[in-house]
Amino acid sequence: MPRVQPRAAILTLLAFAAMLSGCTKMTGQLAPASSLNTASTTPASIDAVAALGNKWKASPQDVGMGLAYASGLEGLGQKDEALDVYQKLSQSDPSNAKIAGLYGRKLVAAGSAEKAIPILEGAEQQGETDWRVRSALGTAYDQQGLYQKAREQYQKVLAADPQNLTVMNNLAMSYALEGNLKQAEAELRAADALPRSKSEPRIRQNLALVVGLEGRFDEATKLAQQDLPPEQVQQNMAYLKKMLSQPNTWQQISDGGKQG
Repeated sequence: MPRVQPRAAILTLLAFAAMLSGCTKMTGQLAPASSLNTASTTPASIDAVAALGNKWKASPQDVGMGLAYASGLEGLGQKDEALDVYQKLSQSDPSNAKIAGLYGRKLVAAGSAEKAIPILEGAEQQGETDWRVRSALGTAYDQQGLYQKAREQYQKVLAADPQNLTVMNNLAMSYALEGNLKQAEAELRAADALPRSKSEPRIRQNLALVVGLEGRFDEATKLAQQDLPPEQVQQNMAYLKKMLSQPNTWQQISDGGKQG
């Protein structure tokens, strides 16, 4: 009989992790900040963004103007419109690996992992070595269940930057998605031991989740309380226990861990 895959159960519980840490990313992964998200969200910026759009449409070969326009759209919450601009910029200059990498990263952030993969792969093949592109490609692979390929991307980054907290976290969550909770915990503890992790509460919340998934609720509670109020931690732990009280959830997680 084929072994039950843990991904559905883990994804459900990692959605809970996103909820408890105040983030919308399903996998609990950390996204590197983009320097392009600088547009103001004040009412006055609407006219400014519209003006940028008119200028770019009149001169679509102006990459800098296009990027500024896309950033402005993002600042106004118009994510789909911004993605359309990034797509047009990438299509207008297929040899520009940096634009392709940026577009692919935006697709991953928007939840379009399947569409992002060939774009990010193309950027890498063209020589783009930006760690954010490799991290995004790893995230996209994870979202498609391609865990080994994801971890190869993360390891490329860590070979050059062993203490990259974003990628250390994403590597851990890749193991968690696959159902290998022991390895996920080990990776998260290594990240949490770094001084800079104090500024990344997501790492501790992901560690609390993984420890909770392993059934160590008291320890998970203590970890979660480092960054969250007691009332929220209690609610989170109650939800986690309820989820794990379902035998099928435990079975899927257990089977996943046996895959090695």
